[in-house]
Amino acid sequence: QVRLVESGGGSAQPGGSLRLSCLISGVTFSAIRWYRQVPGKEREFVAAIGSGGIGTSYADSVKGRFTISRDNAKNTVYLQMKNLKPEDTAVYYCNKIPLEPWGQGTQVIVSS
Repeated sequence: QVRLVESGGGSAQPGGSLRLSCLISGVTFSAIRWYRQVPGKEREFVAAIGSGGIGTSYADSVKGRFTISRDNAKNTVYLQMKNLKPEDTAVYYCNKIPLEPWGQGTQVIVSS
């Protein structure tokens, strides 16, 4: 059974940084995506990384500020978020391709 557990969210001021983690169990070497969702809006793509960690892609809104990476030895995918903006406030989720049941997500709040 595949399980994805997000962590690392919290509060930050504009311009600050946070690092999210996605712990994966039940599957190895799968491409992983980060998504985020604001209440009342659809979940949106944030970043993706290939199974080997070489190929990455980003939403235009986070390009240059967020970095996705992975440590396959720890079964973990990270999302380093820098220069945070209030519009980054959302619940962040990770998932594999193809999708599995969604986890609880981790809340990120960016506010002064």
